[in-house]
Amino acid sequence: MAKNHPTTAAATAPRRDYLPAAGRDAFLPLYDRLTALLGVPGLHRTLIEQADPTEGQRLLEIGCGTGNLAVLAKRSRPGVEVVGSDPDPLALARAQRKARGLDGIHFERGYAQALHYPDGSFDRVLSALMLHHLDRDTKTAAAAEALRVLRPGGSLHVVDFAGPQGGMHGFMARRMVKAGHLADNAGGGLQRLLAEAGFACEAVAARRHPVMGEITFYRATRA
Repeated sequence: MAKNHPTTAAATAPRRDYLPAAGRDAFLPLYDRLTALLGVPGLHRTLIEQADPTEGQRLLEIGCGTGNLAVLAKRSRPGVEVVGSDPDPLALARAQRKARGLDGIHFERGYAQALHYPDGSFDRVLSALMLHHLDRDTKTAAAAEALRVLRPGGSLHVVDFAGPQGGMHGFMARRMVKAGHLADNAGGGLQRLLAEAGFACEAVAARRHPVMGEITFYRATRA
C-alpha cells in the first residue's frame, strides 16, 4: 500500500487505493446498522436466490466489505464454500468475527481487478452495491477477472445502482455512494460492460429504492 508522507502535522492520514467500506474508517462501526436500516439485507437475499448456489459449489464475493452478504450466503446455503475478498483490512476483521463458528467460509484481502485465484476456480461470483465505486477501466478489469475465475457455465451476479438520477433520489444516492462512477451504469452501461468482457449478460430485476433510487440486478454467465 502506498503511504502518504506528510509535510505538515495536519496531513497524517495514509493514502489508500480503495474506498473504505463505510467511506471513512471512523464510520465503520455504524456501517452495518445503516445498511440494515436501508434494507440492504433484502437486496442480499434476492441476490443469493438469483445466484442459487448448490451443494459443493464455490462462491466468491468481490468487495465483500464487512461480510454481510458472504455470511448470509453461507448460513442460507451451508453446503457451499464461500470466499469473501476486499481490500479494506478493518472491514475484513469485522467479517471474520461474524463468520466465527461457521465452516467453509473465509475472507481474504484482495482487489476485484486483480484476483489471485486460479482460472475457473468458482461457480458463482457475487457483487453487491460495489462496482459503481470503480472507474471504468477498473470496472472493466474486475469484469475480466470475474470471467477468468469462473468455471464454464458459472455466473456473476450483480446488484448495483442504475445510474445518476435527479431529485431527492439522485441527491441521496450521490451522498450515500460518495458519487462514485454512477454514470458508467446509466442506460444499460453496466450490462454492456459485462457483455464486452465476454459474459452473456441480462438485467433480471429492478427495484425503486425509497432513498437510493433505482437498483438493478444482473446475471452474467460465462459460456
